Amino acid sequence: MTTRRSFLKNSLGTSGGAAVVALLGRQAFAAEHFEVTHTDAQWRKILSPEAYEVMRHEGTERSGSSPLTDDTRKGTFFCAGCNLALFSSATKYHSGTGWPSFWRALPHAVATKTDTSFFMTRTEVHCRRCGGHLGHLFNDGPQPTGLRYCMDGVALKFVPGKMA
Repeated sequence: MTTRRSFLKNSLGTSGGAAVVALLGRQAFAAEHFEVTHTDAQWRKILSPEAYEVMRHEGTERSGSSPLTDDTRKGTFFCAGCNLALFSSATKYHSGTGWPSFWRALPHAVATKTDTSFFMTRTEVHCRRCGGHLGHLFNDGPQPTGLRYCMDGVALKFVPGKMA
């Protein structure tokens, strides 16, 4: 699993990497208020190690590693951190990227912010209730929205049959 921290540390070396990581970390994100909050220790107990790294430290799971990517069952995808319904299987599609992708989120489920990590500008998607990092939003998806919510499978919990 690659995280911003590990990428920057490896790219910049250990002497300057720690300072850059501190500056590019989650300070602005941490200042936001969310309905569901936990201490770091509580998040570590709630989430798997992989989900913790993605959701609390903006990591990314390896492409193709999530069983949810190719899952075609009907149901609803929930936040792994707070159980908020995020996406319907009716909006899921195979994007060819190796991550679960959707062309629309459920109403009032996610929020976005600008992400300038890795020397590019992207739109980060997080759970609007707990702030957990879910993935990124791109404008290269299918109609009717033209959007691609490219999500980390470890940040999602799928409930088959249950449609939100």
